[in-house]
Formats: sequence, structure tokens, C-alpha cells
Amino acid sequence: MANRSLWNAPEIVPSLPYSDLPRAVEWLERVFGFHERVEARLTWPGGGRTWLEVGGGLFSITAAGEAGHDPKAGAPGLVMKVYVEDVDKHFARAKAAGAKIISELEDGFWGGRIYRVLDHEGYMWQISQRGRDWAADRWQLPPGVTRGVPK
Repeated sequence: MANRSLWNAPEIVPSLPYSDLPRAVEWLERVFGFHERVEARLTWPGGGRTWLEVGGGLFSITAAGEAGHDPKAGAPGLVMKVYVEDVDKHFARAKAAGAKIISELEDGFWGGRIYRVLDHEGYMWQISQRGRDWAADRWQLPPGVTRGVPK
């Protein structure tokens, strides 16, 4: 039985700023199938914060008004990678919901199966199949790419 007096969280919990918290929650749940910890949502005049679960992972999203969070600051270059049980099914769901697909499903040199998508505010998400990534020594590197630290 879980200890309900403790917050259940993984070792790292990234946070993303969004301009509209309720819209972000709705979009991420509907398109990606994430689940909000509804009982933990915090709101205040002009802002808020909540947490979303995906598999064994957790991340928070914040709205304008959170100290140090500008909804558009730092968005370029930020990529969230999420592993799911069935990436083909996840892809079909996101595409049917109208998500902006950046790259179709593909098998990567590392053995993984992945697609890339932008959310409604422009953050890039890489959605990958759980349990397919090979150990580094099995990667089938593209021409010109090397593995390991150069000597």
C-alpha cells in the first residue's frame, strides 16, 4: 500500500511554462494521453501550476505569474522526450487530434522508434517506444557519426 502522506515523484521533475494553464492541461491530456494530478493543481490571480504524469514520469507546467517563468523564454531548443508503451498508437492519437507532426514515425539508428511533434505553444516533444533502445555498442551509426569521447 502506498504511503499517501508522501508526494510520489521520480528523481527529476522538469517544468514547462505555458501562457494558458487550463488549455495546456486539456491539450496534453487529449492529444498525448497524459494525466493531471488534479488534486495538486495550484492557482492564484494571474497564474498557476500543476503536475502531469506520463508512465512513471512526472513534470509540472506553470502559467504566467510564476516567479522566474516567462511562457516564451527558453522554449526554442527545449525538447521533452517521453517513452510510451505503444508509439504507433500514440502517433495515431496525436495525428487524429490535429497535433503538428514534425517527423513521422521512424526507426532510429539506436534501435528506437520515434516521432516528433510540436504542442499548441510550440514545444517540441519526442515520443519514443519503450523497450526498443539498444545499448550504445549496438548502435548502427550514420556515416560521419562516431561514438565515445574523442581522444
